Amino acid sequence: MAKVTDADTGTPVPQRLLAAATRLFAEQGYDRTSVQEIVEAAGVTKGALYHYFGSKEDLLQEVYARVLRLQQERLDAYADSDAPIEERLRDAAADVVVTTIDNLDDAAIFFRSMHHLSPEKNKQVRAERRRYHERFRALIEEGQKAGVFSTATPADLVVDYHFGSVHHLSTWYRPDGPLTQQQVADHLADLLLRALRP
Repeated sequence: MAKVTDADTGTPVPQRLLAAATRLFAEQGYDRTSVQEIVEAAGVTKGALYHYFGSKEDLLQEVYARVLRLQQERLDAYADSDAPIEERLRDAAADVVVTTIDNLDDAAIFFRSMHHLSPEKNKQVRAERRRYHERFRALIEEGQKAGVFSTATPADLVVDYHFGSVHHLSTWYRPDGPLTQQQVADHLADLLLRALRP
């Protein structure tokens, strides 16, 4: 199927819809944003929205899913590399911080609005997030088995510790604040590694 794009911007319609929805959900909230407002902001018809997304709820799910897909691809690349386990884990831990900050509106929208998803969609999103967390935990367990990381704290708790910080970035991080996104990423990754030192 050929991609439908805006003649002026060249941006594919699905991306325009997601960009408009993300902006409006961030500004107004998911529940206070109408489908009409989304299509007007994207410069498309309701028919176009329903061609690409079955509902406003599908847009909400995709806001988060696109970030999670990116993060999963990047985590898989770090996990599958030949670098030492400590380097792979540190790089993966810093990367999830950077990619979350790069997509801060998406993360904020999702955590504020996840309860609006149907039980089935909520289950799908949780399964995708669990897959990511399990792959991250596997890196910790690999280092623990190799004696590089301490086993004093269970890997599940270490994962929860790190992702608790990541999931709250949208509540406090500001691009014009005292730390750059890379500095925040480095600090959180270093905290994670310090917690795992034998």
